[in-house]
Amino acid sequence: MILDTFRLDGRVAVVTGSSRGLGQGAAVALAEAGADVALIDRGDASHTAELIAGLGRRVHTVTRDLATATPDELHGAIDEVAAELGRVDILVNNAGTIRRAPAAEHPVSDWDEVLRINLDAVFHLSQAAGRRMIEQGWGRIVNVASMLSFQGGILVPGYTASKHAVAGLTKALANEWAPYGVTVNAVAPGYMATDNTAPIRADTDREASILSRIPAGRWGTPADLQGTFVFLASEAAAYVTGAIVPVDGGWLVR
Repeated sequence: MILDTFRLDGRVAVVTGSSRGLGQGAAVALAEAGADVALIDRGDASHTAELIAGLGRRVHTVTRDLATATPDELHGAIDEVAAELGRVDILVNNAGTIRRAPAAEHPVSDWDEVLRINLDAVFHLSQAAGRRMIEQGWGRIVNVASMLSFQGGILVPGYTASKHAVAGLTKALANEWAPYGVTVNAVAPGYMATDNTAPIRADTDREASILSRIPAGRWGTPADLQGTFVFLASEAAAYVTGAIVPVDGGWLVR
């Protein structure tokens, strides 16, 4: 039955930045579809863990600050998940950060932190998980891109550079790993009501300008992304790889 191909029973998923927002939504959705879930977060992901345990799934939490973790520490996080939950089938690289400042005055420290979290950690975690997925002949990596994987944005040069790079890395890994049964795709959220967009939503004029361009007429929520995460992590998406899937209420086509 077609709906069975969306099930994730017996799979182990890893989600970064899972204590709240889009990451929490992704982690819970994967658990609802049947997966056991590991949470990689620098903060307290206990509430997300409780939600997953409440669904009858196994859950394991790994504390890592992606801004400071070394490549070996990130590889170690994947090793820990495999040791605790038995395998790694799905990786959702959700964790991200943004720093706003005019490009001419953009602090070097902000640039470096954004690239470490949004790009470097994505590569190192994907490399560690990808090695295991190649060996077992099945895997799903789902990165979180952005509308700024397609556009330039304003006051966010580091974020824009990192999200363009995530789109490119997604395609590069998809090319290499498809022969091994490993797909690599990205979800590109539109304007979502999260902590990262709070400053924009607090700016009345900017918020009105954004809403006027979204055909759906509203900001997105974590729930709007859950179906796409599950699809790309499932057998239903076995022939989908290298795709950057917008979930944006129509923003890009306006």
